[in-house]
Amino acid sequence: MIIQIVGGVLLGILIIIFSVDLIFIGKDWLSRIYIGRFSDKQHWNRSITGVGLDWLSNTPKIKVTDNTRLVAIDMIKGNYSSSAIQHWQEASLLLGLSEYIKVQDDGKANGRIESYLSKKFDREGQWLHKPVHVDGAILAYAIMNLGDSYTHTYKKALDTMWELIQQHIGSDGTVAYRKTMQNYRYVDTIGFICPFLVAYGIKYNKSECVDLAVKQIRAYEEYGMLHELFIPCHAYRLDSKTPLGLYGWGRGMGWFAIGLIDAWKELPEHHTYKSVLSETIKRFAKAIIPLQQPDGNWNWTATREESRPDSSATATLGWFLLHASKIEGISEECQHSFDKAISYLMKVTRRNGVIDFSQGDTKDIGVYSMLFDLLPFTQGFGIRMINYDQVADKT
Repeated sequence: MIIQIVGGVLLGILIIIFSVDLIFIGKDWLSRIYIGRFSDKQHWNRSITGVGLDWLSNTPKIKVTDNTRLVAIDMIKGNYSSSAIQHWQEASLLLGLSEYIKVQDDGKANGRIESYLSKKFDREGQWLHKPVHVDGAILAYAIMNLGDSYTHTYKKALDTMWELIQQHIGSDGTVAYRKTMQNYRYVDTIGFICPFLVAYGIKYNKSECVDLAVKQIRAYEEYGMLHELFIPCHAYRLDSKTPLGLYGWGRGMGWFAIGLIDAWKELPEHHTYKSVLSETIKRFAKAIIPLQQPDGNWNWTATREESRPDSSATATLGWFLLHASKIEGISEECQHSFDKAISYLMKVTRRNGVIDFSQGDTKDIGVYSMLFDLLPFTQGFGIRMINYDQVADKT
């Protein structure tokens, strides 16, 4: 009798576990019916922005494993998502919505943003849960993008982020990805910290912040780029300057792109570093445009046309090219490439407004996800691109 009861309980648990797998698989299949039916940019903008507003209030958790079976066990063990990953997902949504509210006077959007901020910060403008990794700097940058009033309100949180970044500065004077990884410099860190450092440094007249951002970028140019093609590897060792991981990893190219272009964007027109970064932008634009596929996407391994398209790489590189098109000498080719990127993203947007087929979270240097699904990070940059482009069209 006891054996039968135990057997029944185990069978029930197994049924629940496999049912969770079937729910996830079935949900993805159903959501992709009639994918890519958007042909009007205004309609597409409304759809993806509506999703972004909903996700800011309840951001989907991003898996840290590639498991598509026994998902329930990963959830129970706490291996399903990570708060560090969530920082840059939420930051991207906030960056996108900050562009949207510049175009639209939308009380609902402003309310969602205020509600989100109230869950992250106390009444003194300090983090409720202080970040422990530099990933949080991109979220601090997103807050600054909301405008001067937000920058003033959350000044304490911004100061805390600057202090945290200083704690990660290594022996070479650049910033480590983690305190426990002082001998490595990751391309991700360019995107995480450089825009914030420049915006914060210019706002509060801290030249050391701007110097650090430019030093981080130029060090990566020297040690982390394939010099002939000028595309980044995933990371490099500090002691031996050995490149690590894949050259041409799509999202890695995206991290370098947004760190570079947003840092450049935040600099005043006649700042000493403006022309320095302009030259890097020209070189990088000329490197990535030939790697764009005929459909307008970049693949997760951008140097291999046989690899799968990655929407996160396409959205971030598209954002880069939209701004690079302002630079004399590369304007026309950058604008054309950006238009192709937008066209591709419209083709991979689900009927409910979710941009699909972004590569999942990276596991380690050289260990890349083979899952391609929704990613709030991509959604945010899609919103950011199309709304900024609307403003540019009007000016």
